[in-house]
Amino acid sequence: MGSTVLSLRIDGDLPDRLRERAAKRQMSVQDYVVRTLIRDDLDERFKAAVDETEKFYGVT
Repeated sequence: MGSTVLSLRIDGDLPDRLRERAAKRQMSVQDYVVRTLIRDDLDERFKAAVDETEKFYGVT
C-alpha cells in the first residue's frame, strides 16, 4: 500500500488542540488525524451497511 500526501491549511487553535489530543494518546499529530479519519470512514460505512440490511429485511 502506498502513501499519498494531503496538505491542509488550518487556522485558529485547531493545530494546538490536535497536538494536545495526539499527545494524550502518545501519538504524532499525523497518526492521530489519520486514525480519526479512518474511524469516521468506518463508522459511515458500517451505518450504510446497517441501513441497507434494514431496507432489505423491511425493518423500519
